[in-house]
Amino acid sequence: MGQLDAKLDKEFEETPLADLADAPVSALQGVSDADAQHLKDAFNIKTVRDLGTNKYFLWAQAIVKLAE
Repeated sequence: MGQLDAKLDKEFEETPLADLADAPVSALQGVSDADAQHLKDAFNIKTVRDLGTNKYFLWAQAIVKLAE
């Protein structure tokens, strides 16, 4: 996946995108199992898909884009 590999934990570098969306958030490079647990506890985020579609994260992204 080229450039995307640098953003993934080594274990997930060869994972197809369709499967990656449902991988645990710890599949993202720099997100530890402890970080993943905090996301789950705070926002019920368990997967990369959950993180990417979380309404609070989407709202924050929209605010930042509009502020530019």
